[in-house]
This record gives sequence, C-alpha cells and structure tokens, in this order.
Amino acid sequence: MGDPAFAPAPADTAPYDEFALVAENAAEMGVVWPPRHRPRRLAVRRGCGQTVSLIAWGEEPPELVLLHGAGQNAHTWDSVLVALDRPAVAIDLPGHGHSDRRADRDYGPWANAEAVAEVLDRIGARQVMLVGMSLGGATALRLAAERPDLVRRVLVIDVSPAINEAGRAMTPEQRGSVALLSGPPTYDSYEQIVETTLAMSPRRTEAGIRRGVRHNTVRRADGRWAWRYDLFGPETDGPETGGPEADGAETGGPDATSGDAPDAGEETGEAGAPRPSWLDFSPLWDDVERLTVPLTVVVGGDSVYVRPEDLEEYRRRRPDVTVETV
Repeated sequence: MGDPAFAPAPADTAPYDEFALVAENAAEMGVVWPPRHRPRRLAVRRGCGQTVSLIAWGEEPPELVLLHGAGQNAHTWDSVLVALDRPAVAIDLPGHGHSDRRADRDYGPWANAEAVAEVLDRIGARQVMLVGMSLGGATALRLAAERPDLVRRVLVIDVSPAINEAGRAMTPEQRGSVALLSGPPTYDSYEQIVETTLAMSPRRTEAGIRRGVRHNTVRRADGRWAWRYDLFGPETDGPETGGPEADGAETGGPDATSGDAPDAGEETGEAGAPRPSWLDFSPLWDDVERLTVPLTVVVGGDSVYVRPEDLEEYRRRRPDVTVETV
C-alpha cells in the first residue's frame, strides 16, 4: 500500500488566542506568566506530505516530548509544562488538534510512532524524556523500542498494552467523559459541549473544562461546533464522535483503547511491513520487552485502565521497570 492521503485539520470560524488560555493555567497555579520557555505553535511537514502540528516550549532543543491520549491534543500538557518551564515539545498526534488527518484513519501507535519519529528527526531532537498517556503512552512504547537514539527514557501514564481488555470491563461511570467519544459528532453551541462535558466530569473544574473544550473544538462554517479530532466515528463531514478528557493531564484512554471501536483489520506500515490492527495494543508487550532505555509506568491509585495483572506483566517483561502509583 502506498502512502495514505491526508486532509488538513478542520477550519475554525471562531479563532481564539490559544496561549491566552494557557496564561489562565499559570494564574490558577500561581506561576509567573509568561514563562522563560514561551510556547509557540509550529508545523512540521513530513516527507509523505502529512503535516504534524506541535507546541514548542522555548527555542532550545527539547528535553521533554509529550504525547497526549486519544481524543485529546497538545494542550493536554499545559499545566505540566507551565509548572516545569523547561524546553519541551507537546505534539498533536495525527488526526488530533491541528495535525492532518489520515484517509485510512489509522491513528494507532504504529503509525503514530512513525510520524513522531520523523517530526523529532526534523526538529533535531535527540535523547529526550518521552512522556505519553493512554494512546500517547502506547505510541511512546513503540517509538522508544524502534528509535532508542531519540529517547533517553520513557514514562507512560495509565496505559498498558492490555488496555483493550481493561476497557471492555469498564462501567459507564468509570468511563466518565471518555464516553463522549460515542456521542454526537456536532453540537449546537460551545456552551452545549461544555455543559455535556461538565455533566460527565463532576470532579473537574468548570474553568478547566471550558479551556479544554475550546482547545479541542471548532466552529464550522454552518455555525455548529465539532471536536477537532478524527477518530473512527460515523462517516460525517466533521470531526468524528465525541469528546476528550478535555484539559490537563487527566487519566484516560477513550474508545480507541477500550476495545469498543470496530476492528480496523491488519494494516501495512509506511515501510511496507505488516502491523496489527491499531485497535489492539497487545503486540506492544513485545516492544516493552525490546526497550533498551529506562521505563517508568505511572498509574492512578484507583485506575481502571491498568490492572494489577497488567503491572505484573510489565514487571515480567521488564524486571527493571519503575512503577509509581499516584
């Protein structure tokens, strides 16, 4: 199969100052704004024609590279990077945020790792601390196994290659706002999206949800509001299905990792090598075993995404893994 076709991220007819909202994160945290490493949006065009968008914090080569979860975007990490104020890059994974979509809709860790590796090569990043949550964490495992020259250590948050199995056992209450991914593709207004997300995320602040929803939505030419990301939803002309854990580094792995989406079948990588269905992360256990860089796994104390048996499998595959529970 040749290179897939790509489509630009959806246009927003209600442009806004994304970094003015990041200043709100800083104010809530009591952190001086602007930071020494100021954020700016960049776009990297890959050799295959796909454009990947990112937020670079500072002018120096990044020490940190951060990958968000399914249905999220680079602003997931705003509060973390405001607090750290270090040279960093937060990437909009393909089909998310401001990055191009794929016609084949393959947004799994195999295709993502290929895209992120090329982006890091093009911006001259080397030996970074690679951090990923949910889908981003799965992507980080693949990337670190394939390209250890780019990565000095990898940290994954609330994800394991068995997350599909864990997801199938979740209740609607455990899914929380992740359940928005199976909701309507468009809404009458921004306020309607905010209200819907608030109802499903009672522990989140309204201010945080408002920021996150704004970062992750567009007002279309017809006046309706839609999510920015493209993720295995019904065939519509707008961003597909539902909504994310909208703001901050929340735990979460939407339906892309919960096993509820239709099976995509076997795919072919850009180098021509077969790879598994992108909705089944279990082959990534082999990548865990192949890692040559230090691995840290962070899980929530009441996480439903990483089960005790998953942590045991991490330890079996990588006896030197560091597990942190928060």
